[in-house]
Amino acid sequence: MEICEMKRWDVVLEYFKDFRELFKLIDANGDGFIDVTELRNALDVCGFKMPGYKVRQMIEEYDDKQRLEHKGRLSFEEFEKLCKELKANELGSTFKQVVSKKENLETLGGISEASSEGTTHSVRLEEQLAFSDWINTNLSHDPDLKHLLLIDPEGKMLYDKVKDGILLCKIINHSCPDTIDERTINKKNLTLYKKHENLTLALSSAQAIGCNIINIDAHDLTKGSPHLVLGLLWQIIRIGLFNQITLENCPGLATLLQEGERIEDLLKLSPEAILLRWVNHHLENAGIARRCNNFQSDITDSEIYTYLIKQIAPNSIGVTLEALMEPNHMSRAEIMLQQAAKLGCRSFVTPSDVVNGIYKLNLAFVANMFNNYPGLDKPKSNIEGLESLEETREEKTYRNWMNSMGVSPHVNWLYSDLADGLVIFQLYDIIKPGTVNWNKVHKKFTKLRKFMEALENCNYAVELGKQMNFSLVGIAGKDINDGNATLTLALIWQLMRSYTLSILTSLAGTQGSTVEKEIIQWVNSKLQAAGKSSIKGFQDYSIADGKVVLDLIEAIKPGSVNYNLVKEGGTEHENLDNAKYAISLARKCGARVYALPEDITEVKPKMVMTVFACLMAMDYMPNMDSVKNQQNNVNNGQ
Repeated sequence: MEICEMKRWDVVLEYFKDFRELFKLIDANGDGFIDVTELRNALDVCGFKMPGYKVRQMIEEYDDKQRLEHKGRLSFEEFEKLCKELKANELGSTFKQVVSKKENLETLGGISEASSEGTTHSVRLEEQLAFSDWINTNLSHDPDLKHLLLIDPEGKMLYDKVKDGILLCKIINHSCPDTIDERTINKKNLTLYKKHENLTLALSSAQAIGCNIINIDAHDLTKGSPHLVLGLLWQIIRIGLFNQITLENCPGLATLLQEGERIEDLLKLSPEAILLRWVNHHLENAGIARRCNNFQSDITDSEIYTYLIKQIAPNSIGVTLEALMEPNHMSRAEIMLQQAAKLGCRSFVTPSDVVNGIYKLNLAFVANMFNNYPGLDKPKSNIEGLESLEETREEKTYRNWMNSMGVSPHVNWLYSDLADGLVIFQLYDIIKPGTVNWNKVHKKFTKLRKFMEALENCNYAVELGKQMNFSLVGIAGKDINDGNATLTLALIWQLMRSYTLSILTSLAGTQGSTVEKEIIQWVNSKLQAAGKSSIKGFQDYSIADGKVVLDLIEAIKPGSVNYNLVKEGGTEHENLDNAKYAISLARKCGARVYALPEDITEVKPKMVMTVFACLMAMDYMPNMDSVKNQQNNVNNGQ
């Protein structure tokens, strides 16, 4: 067999919870098999790229070898076995040599105890270097990180630096300010238990901002598992970079609208697509005919970057086009980056990363330039309906929850990204595996029937909701397909509620319809046992000052709350201060809370319910006593 190009299977699976989920997306007709017409694309998706005739030859050989019952087709088990064989054979060895040389990958043996024997993970050394440099540049001034920074120039110590959890918490707050209340970070006298608390706080908070942390826990980070650390760091940094690519932060984005488009059309684009438009907008204004279609092959000669930097730079900075005079691409990239440095925007890429078209790092490089020098004039007139188009707190919470579940594609704009029903189906299957009959779902759309196929998906999504006893009176598939905000949010809330209660039910043995009453009973029993006042319900105004949540956390894990830090409450500022402390403490204890402090101070009953439900679930989960006991044994010399 001949292979033109391959990607690591492990890298592909980074975006999927397991191989079966990937198989579902590949299996175009949903019949449970991949036939010869689908196999080439399937192997391509999994990182094995080869000519069509070789694929057909391989199928014939595999049929003969395996004596398949279904001639010319592969079941899930057979396809998985085939991929494993491709990975293990000489082609895999050839691939490892070629890719390691071309993309600077370092292959590490399985590190997690859960990893099967022989599992390997690819660590891109460019990412290790780029993320370490970004951390040094942005966080070296923080006095709490003096014992950790600077990280060595090659980034080899990065994995040790994250082990006490402080650095990860700081990175999260840099990307999404105020996500973690600094008062909850353990910074001194760090025992094993306190480090574990910090890592738990970081992971719970990362999930709350939309990171997919499936299959990552504090123990993995304590071990410094490189592929998990880099994957988590990329998600956090990416979220921080993309958070600013919004109309709210940059009204000038409206300038990128094309003829006949409305502002809603711009919101439907992914951040990557918006950045491409932004680059091409500046190329056009510079009078350059060339256009950028991707952040890989199109940018390797540094020409597009050179013109872009010149166009967005203030005249006083003295940026030039001298890079274009250099014929050698590596030297040209270095000169281009020297110009970027004049803007303070050299982060993420080296000349080699540019020349080799390393996607993640070039995407981050461009996003960083956009955030610092967008060069887009604010519209002279107000954008009609902009206020209604800005993402609300509720929408942001739901979007982060969905992304943390590992749905694909990533949800950027709630309504347009749910309009074909595919993300909703994934959520159903996460909440209750086997709920979705994927044979009834259009996973790929034909050009002529795309609208009708998406509508049929949405109709089925509503039908499934009714089967799960959701309250969907007046909600039809068309409402989801049209992006009706009120009705779409009503469905999403019930999905999130169902997910939260399903976890609680599995842990606490509660019964579906009465579970919310049981949550209140549990809250009050905990509070009363601790000598604290009880609540009447999720709308009880006494919740507004945050003290009830803090008292509940203390009742579950005595010693968690430092009451010297708790304000008297009553004023908006003091209530919010307590609520911030309470949310971060809940996450530090292991509760996967998505609600925001404002949800507590404003006593939003839906979100308040999820906070209590998460705390109740945490109370029934295996806790960190084993870690604490282990530390005590160490301290006692046992």
